[in-house]
Amino acid sequence: DGLPVEVEEGSTLLGAAGKLDIHIPTLCFHPDQNVKANCRICLVELEGSKLLVPACSYPAENGMSVRTHSPKVRRARRNILELILARHAQDCLHCDRSGTCELQAVAEEMHFVKIPRYPFVARSDESDKSSPSILRNYTKCIACGRCEYACSKVQTVHALAKAGRGFEIQFRPAYGRALGDSICVNCGQCVQACPTGALSIRDETQTVWHAFAEPSKTVIAQVAPAVRITLAEALGEPPGSISTGRMVTAMKRIGFHAVFDTDFTADLTVMEEGTELLDRIKNGGVLPMLTSCCPAWVKFCETFYPAHIPNLSSCKSPQQMFGALIRTYYAEKVGKAPEDILSVSIMPCTAKKFEERRPEFGRDGLRDVDAVITSQELARMIRSAGIRFDTLPDTPFDKP
Repeated sequence: DGLPVEVEEGSTLLGAAGKLDIHIPTLCFHPDQNVKANCRICLVELEGSKLLVPACSYPAENGMSVRTHSPKVRRARRNILELILARHAQDCLHCDRSGTCELQAVAEEMHFVKIPRYPFVARSDESDKSSPSILRNYTKCIACGRCEYACSKVQTVHALAKAGRGFEIQFRPAYGRALGDSICVNCGQCVQACPTGALSIRDETQTVWHAFAEPSKTVIAQVAPAVRITLAEALGEPPGSISTGRMVTAMKRIGFHAVFDTDFTADLTVMEEGTELLDRIKNGGVLPMLTSCCPAWVKFCETFYPAHIPNLSSCKSPQQMFGALIRTYYAEKVGKAPEDILSVSIMPCTAKKFEERRPEFGRDGLRDVDAVITSQELARMIRSAGIRFDTLPDTPFDKP
């Protein structure tokens, strides 16, 4: 664009433009992943070349002259955007990613307000709701491949693979299986990588809202330590803002009868795991003893390294320990029938929704935890209740 820039050898045109703070739209590109150059929305004009080139993959060289927003480039990008939207559901107002969707942001940036010239043909009208953590909507997939990369190359799970060719390409579990029947460990990293609403987190807020409206229900919450940091950011405050007391106040105003700190059962976990380790050492148990409070990590071990299952600690995670306490000890202390309590945990982790539903965790037909709400879901609940989070006073956690 007429501005000189010097970059390290091996840099791309996208990186060179970034050094000048020139924004080039991207969709398939992700800074933590290898270059894929699938979507072509980042095309730029290179002097001396008849064809437009993708900025995300084209190497920068000495003496290049590049135009990033010429009329030819803008026409090409708008046409590519039309082609993408012709395969993408147009129900933005009903989409979980509305407002945070990268495709929506690109369309807004290009001031794309007209109806695409090409007829809408969905990639697939199929949706997959089999997973306790992750929902898939194939009508919103743009075949960028970011989910598959995160699953295979970063998490090394390989639950997603490319299926089909050309316009029929999909990224899905092998052999046509549903996500809930695959080797997916429910870590949610594919959702983090997805630029659109093709992947989203299963929302359990309606279960909680309905319980608030039932006079017979006592709704009890436990909150993971990370949420008191991430919640404020989700509500528009600077990253790292601590909101413990305001969070408890907001939850009480929404309708939770008691709000507990999961730190309490994190301490119990230390006690239980310490006792188990001493027992293994004294009585010749399996060593080393491995432990994690992350359900995705545990399932990863169970699925891919079953020989190490005997090494896993038998202790529940803090979430499940607190769920068991609420159902038994706490219910008895407050004189409530266990079935009249809705046990809710607020967690930063999508895999906790999977852990909540594991058949091992419950008794007498009741689960230890009835619903898991992520930090983002709690933020939506607070906003929808009309609460000004930044003005709230502090309230301490309840004591179990």
